[in-house]
Amino acid sequence: MTSTVPNAVEHADEQQPPITMFGPDFPYAYDDFLAHPAGLGQIPATEHGTEVAVIGGGLSGIVAAYELMKMGLKPVVYEADQLGGRLRTVGFEGCDESLTAEMGAMRFPPSSTALQHYIDLVGLHTRPFPNPLAEGTPSTVVDLKGESHYAETVEDLPQVYRDVAAAWGKCLEEGADFSDMNRAMRERDVPRIREIWAKLVEKLDNQTFYGFLCDSEAFKSFRHREIFGQVGFGTGGWDTDFPNSILEILRVVYTEADDHHRGIVGGSQQLPLRMWEREPEKIVHWPYGTSLASLHVGGEPRPAVTRLNRTSGNRITVTDANGDIRTYQAAIFTAQSWMLLSKIACDDSLFPIDHWTAIERTHYMESSKLFVPVDRPFWLDKDEETGRDVMSMTLTDRMTRGTYLLDEGPDKPAVICLSYTWCDDSLKWLPLSANERMEVMLKSLGEIYPKVDIRKHIIGNPVTVSWENEPYFMGAFKANLPGHYRYQRRLFTHFMQDRLPEDKRGVFLAGDDISWTAGWAEGAVQTALNAVWGVMRHFGGETDPTNPGPGDVYDEIAPVELPED
Repeated sequence: MTSTVPNAVEHADEQQPPITMFGPDFPYAYDDFLAHPAGLGQIPATEHGTEVAVIGGGLSGIVAAYELMKMGLKPVVYEADQLGGRLRTVGFEGCDESLTAEMGAMRFPPSSTALQHYIDLVGLHTRPFPNPLAEGTPSTVVDLKGESHYAETVEDLPQVYRDVAAAWGKCLEEGADFSDMNRAMRERDVPRIREIWAKLVEKLDNQTFYGFLCDSEAFKSFRHREIFGQVGFGTGGWDTDFPNSILEILRVVYTEADDHHRGIVGGSQQLPLRMWEREPEKIVHWPYGTSLASLHVGGEPRPAVTRLNRTSGNRITVTDANGDIRTYQAAIFTAQSWMLLSKIACDDSLFPIDHWTAIERTHYMESSKLFVPVDRPFWLDKDEETGRDVMSMTLTDRMTRGTYLLDEGPDKPAVICLSYTWCDDSLKWLPLSANERMEVMLKSLGEIYPKVDIRKHIIGNPVTVSWENEPYFMGAFKANLPGHYRYQRRLFTHFMQDRLPEDKRGVFLAGDDISWTAGWAEGAVQTALNAVWGVMRHFGGETDPTNPGPGDVYDEIAPVELPED
């Protein structure tokens, strides 16, 4: 559904400053850092050309490698699968190349301002994403317990749905100071953000999302909680998040991460691929025309890492799938952290023991999608009896859960995401092949739209993914459970290595699962920039005094530290 959170100001027609900071835990203006003409910092000339290992060629790894290259270092990128990570765009065999499916990240909020910096940098464009009841979505059908409701705006839904939306707004206001926090974030009032959040972290760290709802008088009705779980806010149902920490959900609503989404025209994987080939205009040490691709043999990253260990002189030694062994003064690890427990043989000495504990405790959510190509956006046809769209963006409690309709125009081939699910709903699909999944999905949708023959419009084979079954991911994204705040803090703050023993420095963690906002590309970018700052300091570099980096202001805005005893 569209946003159900209350307004941060009394009058909705007043112009509100945009949300431009992605998270209350570390309210640092990464967008300002990136936009500053002084750049991100510099390293001593004696270190120019020094190799740094970047393990993982997803967005975080590519951003880190790109910025290190600009400083005059030589990033050596290792990638086990394909550049992009969970920015993965695929085509359909035998179909027009313009038809694509986003297997991972597919919708991005305007509050992702650091991400937007790189989208703009490589000349990509975005457009509204057709979420349920979003402004650019022609119509939405909510189908629960066998009863369907057609809506073009939230006002078209039965009163109980508006009651649930109001309950969520009241729940946020009374239990999480929503308006106060929203206003502070819009005004970049860092002291107020920290004051509000410190109290909430202490109060709510042990609370589940569902428990938070149950504690609210507004949600005393089980029926309301059930409807909210299946329909939710922003992108739809959130009941698969009910066991997770409420702090994870508050980060989303405070920053409007689930509102006003936009998709990248042509597919999100273009972003890392274009950055790989991009030749920066401002670059130190390297000649004009240097790109990440040109720094790698054949323009390709090195293969999967199979071993990481420390060697004499506190160096980081990397062994890859080809058996090649290289030693570096520093390395950035951006792959999903569970890889350090399973796919990569690691020395215990890589990290302090409490960081290993945090890695082991990281909780990943499962996620599945299935897309089919169709001959045209037939869903815009009108039903002769009702005058409504024959098919709509669909939220349901049936197996499909969320169905999204994606088109390039009325006379062009189009794509349907037949199903997008998480956690237990995703696991239900895991044993089934793509075609078996499609058959179940078509059956479910046929029950909602008995007059529509979706099958006759399908022009190619389905494509599908279950991220929990992907060998280099083993899950879609991190989602902290109650009590995990301390673990996440250890991982996020790992880039501040002056606080670590000397024999535990030199490896820097990054990626969206290291961020406070996993599952959002913004978190991948922000932690990459943290790691770049850390590597710069590791080599004796510094930022310009007029553009302090995240580590320079760390003591002023460090995440709340909860007691261990």
